[in-house]
Amino acid sequence: MNTTRNADPLQALGLDEAETAVYTTVLRLHRATLDEVAQAVDEPVERVAGLLSTLIRLGAVDEASGEYLARHPAAPVGRLVAERLALLALQSRQIDEMLAAVGDLAHHYDSGRDYRTGELHVRPVSGADQLYEAVIRLARRAPGKDLVAALPDRRTAGDFFEKYADMWISAIKEGSLTSRLIVPVSALGAPGFREVAGLLNRAGSEVRSLDQVPSWFFALGDDAAGLPVQWGASPSEHAYNCSLVQSPVVVGSLRALFTELWGRAVPVAHPGGTIQVLRLAAQGLSDETIARHLGLSVRTVRARFAEAIAELGANSRFQAGVEASRRAWL
Repeated sequence: MNTTRNADPLQALGLDEAETAVYTTVLRLHRATLDEVAQAVDEPVERVAGLLSTLIRLGAVDEASGEYLARHPAAPVGRLVAERLALLALQSRQIDEMLAAVGDLAHHYDSGRDYRTGELHVRPVSGADQLYEAVIRLARRAPGKDLVAALPDRRTAGDFFEKYADMWISAIKEGSLTSRLIVPVSALGAPGFREVAGLLNRAGSEVRSLDQVPSWFFALGDDAAGLPVQWGASPSEHAYNCSLVQSPVVVGSLRALFTELWGRAVPVAHPGGTIQVLRLAAQGLSDETIARHLGLSVRTVRARFAEAIAELGANSRFQAGVEASRRAWL
């Protein structure tokens, strides 16, 4: 089977020799039957039919009424080039990911070295004031680090939101840290919770809730963490006595735990329009009455109900109302 010099670029882009020969033949004939193409390339009809099917799939050839018509070369070449560029982009991303992984691997190396050499830096802290001030000081020494924290009970969450959230919010606004916080569902009804949670969200901190939070702890970046003197106990029961630990092994373990809890937790924040329709529906108002009350169309009201059902993981409006009430939305 003969090929031309002009076919070489197509082979470089992925067409094999036989496909290239058939394509260039159809180009020259412009319009031809299967028998005519097979005769021109001196190949069996069955084999040429298979090659033409591949070219049709690639967008290089069209078939109509038993005749094959070559498309302009820009179409198949452009498609092949696009596919090759997409592959190159994928390979480039994979290289970037491998380079980024070096940092993580180096972190694991440091963790293992610290573990083997016994370099574990622990500092005791006593009292909530000292604890939360220490967290902010650590954050300001290395601005921009991610602070994750879990509050295990309503009392601990209440203490934080009543006394210490302001300094947390200030640190977020000044860029000293980013923050994610998990609280138990029981804390959602604490006095002032909604207001402070809203301030945290507007500052850029996300708050989520779980039915049960296993213990109090925090992790700041990859270098520092806080642990209670007794895992699972309320910090207030032990006068907020805890340990500040600077060890990649400990911090990595706590971050892994937080990530697992975070994936199961649900956001505390909610769309304002959604909560409005839920509250009015809880009063027994119809869609039409809710629409008139809010100055919306009935269609918009029903769309907000659908958003609430989806966000709350419910199967009906009734279930959405129950779940919203459980989260203290209503």
